[in-house]
Amino acid sequence: MKTNREVVELVKKLTEEQNMSMSELSRRVGIAKSAISRYFNGTRELPLNKIGDFASVLHTTPDYLLGIEYEPPTPQGLKIPVLGTVAAGIPISAVEDILDYEEVPQSWESQGEFFALKIKGDSMEPKIDDGDVVIVRQQSDANSGDTVIALVNGDDATCKKLQKTENGIMLVSTNPNYLPMFFTNEEIVTKPVVILGKVVELRSKF
Repeated sequence: MKTNREVVELVKKLTEEQNMSMSELSRRVGIAKSAISRYFNGTRELPLNKIGDFASVLHTTPDYLLGIEYEPPTPQGLKIPVLGTVAAGIPISAVEDILDYEEVPQSWESQGEFFALKIKGDSMEPKIDDGDVVIVRQQSDANSGDTVIALVNGDDATCKKLQKTENGIMLVSTNPNYLPMFFTNEEIVTKPVVILGKVVELRSKF
């Protein structure tokens, strides 16, 4: 917060910038010109109860004149559940196997529904390790090259790279010890193979 002298100097500066004479300032604020002169030369302090009048006339705010700064409120993020398993036929929102919660930006709220999944196994090493958490946007399709969460034959959800072909799709591990899983267009329907969402962020655990 500014001292009285600093407030007066700011009032003087704004008055000059707005090409306002002391007489005009006196008339608009409703204070005698002689009193304003004493404020300006430092022989009298500017009363705090007059700050609002000066602020209004000078097209600013009392807080600005006084140098009061407020910390902007910290935006609250969205809490999304970290799931351990996802079973076939159960909507994500109904899964009760919640291990924890992760926070994502509030701005994501307009981009769809999100959940997090704790990774099991080493098939996506070296980038994604056992125990890491991935943030997933729920969607039933994705592009080739996307990392997705998929359900195969009703088993637990698996994290893989998606590759599309004319005849079907491949779910590819980044760990070379695991062979790609290929599914024909027919198998996608009959097994079934269901994409639950696209991985949009990795949160490694140390």
